[in-house]
Amino acid sequence: MRRHSKILIVGHDDIVENALVEHFQSKGFSRVFSSSAMAMDTTIQTSVYDFFSQHRPEYVFLGSTRSGGIEANRTRGAEFIYHNLESQNNILYAAHKFGVEKLLFLASSCVYPKDCPQPIREESLLTGELEKTSEPYAVAKIAGIKLCQAFRRQYGLKTVVMIPATIYGPGSDMDIQTAHVIGALIGKFESAVSHHEKQVTVWGTGTPRREFIYVEDFVQACLFLMEHYDQEEIVNAGCGYDVTIKELSEMVAEAVGYKGDIIFDSSKPDGTAKKLLHNSRITKLGWRPRVSLKEGVEKTVAWFKEEVKHQKREFL
Repeated sequence: MRRHSKILIVGHDDIVENALVEHFQSKGFSRVFSSSAMAMDTTIQTSVYDFFSQHRPEYVFLGSTRSGGIEANRTRGAEFIYHNLESQNNILYAAHKFGVEKLLFLASSCVYPKDCPQPIREESLLTGELEKTSEPYAVAKIAGIKLCQAFRRQYGLKTVVMIPATIYGPGSDMDIQTAHVIGALIGKFESAVSHHEKQVTVWGTGTPRREFIYVEDFVQACLFLMEHYDQEEIVNAGCGYDVTIKELSEMVAEAVGYKGDIIFDSSKPDGTAKKLLHNSRITKLGWRPRVSLKEGVEKTVAWFKEEVKHQKREFL
């Protein structure tokens, strides 16, 4: 990609879309578009075609147009599957129709079976039953993977599929009702500190294990694959290790400065017991994550505290 290349980033004004836009702009790329900033309705074919016809993007990063944590997946499944399916269909066909040079599709680790061998190799896709709490979203993402592979085979469209671990960092959603686990935990513990609460309740048993990737590492993985990989086979990208939700909760509490009790509500769903990605395919190509989970959590908490201060100043 060159600095004058036309780049489209598709998301829903989320950490993925914003982090990629910020990276390119910071490097002097002058023709970077995001679906949110352009007010493109990716579920409407004419809206997508009008944009592609006018701006002719050369490179496309196709993220999720709807996503969230366990509660959001549980209550908004229809929205998640519909928006992602429609958006993927429209963007992929437009990329073919208007001559996009290369497209990177960002899937999710929830596409893998809930009980597959760990760490999860890319070959595990479609070898077992999905986790029910995220099934609609996962089905949409699997359809996106197969769309990419089919368009590559039939039309020669250069598509690459990356499956990242759960992304976190500055810019994460911190809403307790919609966020992924790190954002939700930071929101919970920050609220408890500000309200002098002595107890925080976390969903589930605390025993499930999760892997995460810091947003800067995620961006570098995207760029690495866009520049150095051009194969049909999907590629995992994670930090290479996982932690229990209990360990993560304690890590976030320490970073926030919360000193009270942490209670785990076993009546709430845990989700998949373990999701650790096998990283060998991307690491053999030359990519490595740089930010540890502890460092990343501390950076994310520091960012959130500054955001809260800024919002308070604006309110006053």
